[in-house]
Amino acid sequence: MTTPSNLIAVEELFGLPTRSRALLSPDGTRVAYLAPWRDRLNVFVRDLDSDWACPDDAPDDAPDDEADTGAPAARRLTSDTRRNIDTFFWSADGRYLLFLQDSAGDENWHLHRVDPDRPGEPTVDLTPYEGVRLIDVQLAPELPGTAFVQLNLRRPDLVDGFELDLETAELTTVAENPGDVLLWLRTPGRLLAFTMADGGEHVLSQWTRGQRRTIARFPGTDHPFGLVPAAPTPDGSGLWIGSARGSDRMRLVRLDLDTGEQVGVDSHPVFDLDTPRPEADPRFPSSLILHPGTGDLLGARYLGARQEIHALDAHFAEVLPRLSELSDGDLAHVSCDTAARRWVVDFTHDRDPGVTWSYDHATGQARRLFRPFPHLDPNQLAPVTPVTVTARDGLALPCHVTLPVGFEPRALPTVLLVHGGPWYRDSWGYDPEVQLLANRGYAVLQVNFRGSTGYGKAHTQAAIGQFAGRMHDDLIDAVDWAVEQGWADPDRVAIYGSSYGGYAALVGAAFTPERFAAAVSYTGMSDLVGLVESVVPFARRLVENSYLRYIGDPDDPRQRADMLARSPISRVDDITAPVLLIHGANDVRVAPSNSERIVDALRSRGAEVEYLLNENEGHWFVNQDSNVELYTTLERFLARHLGGRSAG
Repeated sequence: MTTPSNLIAVEELFGLPTRSRALLSPDGTRVAYLAPWRDRLNVFVRDLDSDWACPDDAPDDAPDDEADTGAPAARRLTSDTRRNIDTFFWSADGRYLLFLQDSAGDENWHLHRVDPDRPGEPTVDLTPYEGVRLIDVQLAPELPGTAFVQLNLRRPDLVDGFELDLETAELTTVAENPGDVLLWLRTPGRLLAFTMADGGEHVLSQWTRGQRRTIARFPGTDHPFGLVPAAPTPDGSGLWIGSARGSDRMRLVRLDLDTGEQVGVDSHPVFDLDTPRPEADPRFPSSLILHPGTGDLLGARYLGARQEIHALDAHFAEVLPRLSELSDGDLAHVSCDTAARRWVVDFTHDRDPGVTWSYDHATGQARRLFRPFPHLDPNQLAPVTPVTVTARDGLALPCHVTLPVGFEPRALPTVLLVHGGPWYRDSWGYDPEVQLLANRGYAVLQVNFRGSTGYGKAHTQAAIGQFAGRMHDDLIDAVDWAVEQGWADPDRVAIYGSSYGGYAALVGAAFTPERFAAAVSYTGMSDLVGLVESVVPFARRLVENSYLRYIGDPDDPRQRADMLARSPISRVDDITAPVLLIHGANDVRVAPSNSERIVDALRSRGAEVEYLLNENEGHWFVNQDSNVELYTTLERFLARHLGGRSAG
């Protein structure tokens, strides 16, 4: 019998990467990346050809203007001590680095600028408007000194389009929303507007000085979150979009902006184009690989049990095999210089994530720049295995199973880990939550239940009206399958998830209390009516094809009653298992009252419940100290109620 792996500290799994998210500059000489400074991820830059073994963190007590101490090749450009920076990118000409930041998780994003040639200068907030959210930012190679930004500056519920001067921060109104435009998209020579017709149909129009010309219409059932991806062709005459018209699978087409005609560009016989998850979660690379300097389409990603990339450009077809051979993982984030000669890439992997390489196609030379988590031994981490389970009605459920290293796979305590969304998916790759649970001796089961995206529109649409219904049946069927395999102990199964996954955990505890020994809800909703009614103003029309179609319309008395019946708060008296609830005080997606009402109801009758409220976080905990507290609490809770290992 093998020996269980050593306990890995929560701080090691949820600490900050030493470096991550590397992006090559347009001229191919410098690399921007994230690295820790004063316990927060900040933006650094260094020469691509520098010695990457040289550390890049200034001492914690160094003054802000000391961008780098003892590491001349690296320069720290930002000095954020409040919150990790997550999303950043080069301006089209490489003159600036731009990054997004909100305040304590309120999701009111601001666009900031920093000059990589003047690391001692303070960052500049280019959208310094209190209570205003940057909805989107577009950079165009032909307009390198500007950005097209969308802001709800006039009214919280209306999004206008502006041209932003990156040097002066001056805003020029490009399009004022008449009241029905949901989003704008600028292409070379055109401005496009997305609206929604009755019944949820998406309407794409060309906008010219307030006048509209309808280009095309798209069914809301096929596009619950709008037209994604949607990338302008370099000549401005078309859009590359995802389309499931006449098919169950999402494929890549070119939409002609003059005629509205769709012409197929690429598809996969089995897999969907990898969307819409990357549009919602920047940890994942876009389904379209575009040349950063020209906007040319290089490739498309499809995702099944593993990723497949189709090269759609002759030069990239030569480069792709050279990049792919650098790792046994899946090619993830890709950046290149304007000549497409020098490349910086990283890889998805279940046990060695984000390993970052540079490659020079002219010389054929490649070198590994860094591992984000050099302290983690891949051999001590648990492999993630894709499997397929059949639901009771015959629907195929793609799942992932992770078994603890060194434990006999028999009657293990098991955590059913439910993804959020539910318009989202789990996939093969590294997840510190999964590795923490496996390291503590738990089997981990992840289920792409009906409603998950990426497995065809029939799989997604099978969830309409099925919250706390067949969506939950899928989870139970997967647990039954795991028990039949012999590795899951039916008496020691916990259900845990975030957002929709937190709702699913509460449904598990309240609707099928006999099946779960414990439940953990992390920013989960307990009241479906309250969830829909609390959508932030600018997004209310955007949820017509998701929340209203799948969950219900609270303005309809019959649907409202059904939504309440499917809400855990209506069945809270049936909860018997211990429950842990976790929430960020600044959550604008799922109000903390969703957790607090459950806590109050359980405490009023003396039931076992714990509540962790973080005053400095929102819907997802971002900062290292917040996550260490969260997962230490989770680890101890599960150890008490399922009997797994614990470091504390």
